[in-house]
Amino acid sequence: MPPLDATMWAYGVLVVVLVSAAIDDVRTSKIHNWITYPAMLVGLIGHCFGGVDIDAQRLGFGGALIGLLVGFAPMFLAWRAGGVGGGDAKLMGAVGALTGWKFALATLVYGLMVAGLMAIIVMLRKRIMRRTFKRVWWFVVQVVMRSKPDDPSDADSPTIAIGLALAIGGAIVLADLLLDGPMTTWLFGAG
Repeated sequence: MPPLDATMWAYGVLVVVLVSAAIDDVRTSKIHNWITYPAMLVGLIGHCFGGVDIDAQRLGFGGALIGLLVGFAPMFLAWRAGGVGGGDAKLMGAVGALTGWKFALATLVYGLMVAGLMAIIVMLRKRIMRRTFKRVWWFVVQVVMRSKPDDPSDADSPTIAIGLALAIGGAIVLADLLLDGPMTTWLFGAG
């Protein structure tokens, strides 16, 4: 596990970024660049001064850059496919720049699990579970048959705040890390 004293500044910035992004996403359905770009820059520049340690005790510029790419790339592909907003991709890039690739990957996994749960709750509340699964199934069939798939959503399809889900995922990972939970041992090695 990275020593907390060497990374506490990054975790402090991360908390501010996650809270700001969640509020912004819920209020405006966007995550604005004024949240994500400075966070990426702070992560990259801040870790330059932390040095590079082979034992991954310090992230360094290279580790921050790899974290940025690992956080950003999958969400960028999802954005290009039309599944998420560009701000969501940039948020994950910022998470990776501040915390490294392992933390970013764990945040992405937990964030997408939270998003799935949020989607199921919305579908149940609006009583559109069956209709939604039918449209998604047809989309998958079209992809497998290698035809141009129709968009599985329609004009009245509800949306969820992916940025909020990613922020919750990041909070779960951070809480586990600070409490030296089981995920910390698995991701970062024995504490």
